[in-house]
Amino acid sequence: MRAVDLIRKKRDSGELSREEINFLVSGYTRNEIPDYQMAAWLMAVWIRGMNRAEIAALTEVMLHSGEVVNHSDIPGKKVDKHSTGGIGDKTSLILAPIVAAGGLTVPMISGRGLGHTGGTLDKLEAIPGFNVNLSLEEFRKVLRECGMGLIGQTAEIAPADKKIYALRDVTSTVENIGLICASIMSKKLAEGIDALVLDVKTGSGAFMKKEEDSVRLAEVMVETGKRMDKKVVALITDMDQPLGRMAGHSNEVIESIEVLKGGGPADLRELSIELSAWMFYLGEKTKNVDEGRRLAESMIASGKALEKLRQGIRLQGGDERVIDEPERLPGARSHVDVSSAASGFITGTNCEQFGIALAMLGGGREKKEDKIDPGVGLEFHKRVGDRVEKGERLATIHYNSVAKLAEAKSLIADSYQIGGGAPPEKRPLIRRILSD
Repeated sequence: MRAVDLIRKKRDSGELSREEINFLVSGYTRNEIPDYQMAAWLMAVWIRGMNRAEIAALTEVMLHSGEVVNHSDIPGKKVDKHSTGGIGDKTSLILAPIVAAGGLTVPMISGRGLGHTGGTLDKLEAIPGFNVNLSLEEFRKVLRECGMGLIGQTAEIAPADKKIYALRDVTSTVENIGLICASIMSKKLAEGIDALVLDVKTGSGAFMKKEEDSVRLAEVMVETGKRMDKKVVALITDMDQPLGRMAGHSNEVIESIEVLKGGGPADLRELSIELSAWMFYLGEKTKNVDEGRRLAESMIASGKALEKLRQGIRLQGGDERVIDEPERLPGARSHVDVSSAASGFITGTNCEQFGIALAMLGGGREKKEDKIDPGVGLEFHKRVGDRVEKGERLATIHYNSVAKLAEAKSLIADSYQIGGGAPPEKRPLIRRILSD
């Protein structure tokens, strides 16, 4: 077999066998196939797509490229959540302590920013000292003591996905159902979980812009989980505007803490509680989802979830004082407002452009080796349906460099759609729920 022949085969819409996919993925993981050939194959997949058999083969090859973790020594059910990513999506930082405080174990192996979206690991690393690079044994120790652990892929867990994931981010090959499914499910199934809740975004700020595409992705992932004997549910949720008021790494840590203190934006709190409720239900901690919601709300109201986050930060080497002293997080030296050019109602946003603007300011990556500035961020003052007057603030940019500030500011301003008629109909935060 040769990589060039398999690239050509997929370019010409051919179906690759499991053996051919294994040859490509294993060869790339062992550094026998170079970046440029894997990038060419990824682009061919992005353009031509993969069928269900190819997606299943890719998922299984990446899953078994490393170790599948066994948490049988930890009592109780192990449940995780995964989001397909969006602007301001920081629910992992909120629901992991809620669910751990409620008695389940949350072994969360997360990723970094991908394309225009932020990554949980990058947000966690905004906390001084927080170590996402635990060994598997260290990870298990944290889980036994705390009930939750949030780390990146170790050398043992789905190493093929870790390498391919970084390449997709910088080759514009992110938004493909097969690649997204294989990446998510190979990592999550390697965690040793019993159940998984999927938050599949849809809208202008999601990888899947159309709801029918989001549903197709959810169906493929639920089917993959079922084939591996895992309980899986997928929520199709709105990403036509940012989740919460903040985007940017330090900003999002602060907003997550606000929710765990009983405050924070209503949409972020609602989604975090809903996802937690499904985790409690699939993990057999509650008899139904309604009971799960009440349990999640009680973990916030009692302060138990906040204390669980404090414990988790401490056990992973982070400065737990950030919970009460947010000024210990990296910040931005300057800020500037983006003002509305017209009066009317906000009828929509090009949410993806917000993520691109944030990346321009240093809050994302253009190359694999780029460093992220955790202090930069965006603060959104207006939501879809709000009334705005000409000259009123739409958003605030928190920045450290002026290099691309003007371009980012213009991009953000152009991302708001303002109409002079009646306010638009309110869209539901949770569009659909799919399960096996």
